[in-house]
Amino acid sequence: MNNVKIAVIYYSATGTNHRLALEAEKAAREMGAEVRVRRVPELAPPDAINSNPAWKEHVEKTADVAVASLDDLDWADGLIFSVPTRYGNMAAQMKQFLDSTGPLWAQGKLANKTVTAMSSAANPHGGQETTILALYTSMYHWGAIVVAPGYTDQVLFAAGGNPYGTSVTASEEGIPAETLTAVRHQTKRLVEITHRLVSTPITAGH
Repeated sequence: MNNVKIAVIYYSATGTNHRLALEAEKAAREMGAEVRVRRVPELAPPDAINSNPAWKEHVEKTADVAVASLDDLDWADGLIFSVPTRYGNMAAQMKQFLDSTGPLWAQGKLANKTVTAMSSAANPHGGQETTILALYTSMYHWGAIVVAPGYTDQVLFAAGGNPYGTSVTASEEGIPAETLTAVRHQTKRLVEITHRLVSTPITAGH
């Protein structure tokens, strides 16, 4: 799988999606893929961040994580997104980043890339699935190939699994082991399918 390049793009306020992104990175690297982990730019004002100790701590802790750029998307064969839900949709920070991809889209450079996504919310039915589906809508416009986990492993029937992408209820107790296992399965599925596509590229018009 060393011919596969994976970019893990995430937004995280208090750390949950950062943890999911790191688990995806670990799983992809174990398969031999080359991996970049990137955070999208923070849009919230300092006053909002500083008002939440957990948010402030996480921003400071991850300040050295490279910020996502269009070059990262262009470089990658496969993309993994992780983002918290906001009112059943993706956080504005991720939406702003996706809205900036027009130049790549116009050149057809996002077509045929594999993509998969993960999400979190503060409660079990806080919009995780609709957030993942909303994110995939942008990918359909790109002409990307959505690699959802489906029910391709028993872990998807346990906590942390759904057919669209790994989702988790954020809590102080941390991320359940079943959820991290679901992340690993989802990532490995993406890498395997990406490897097949990289080995046999899709030609224009086919």
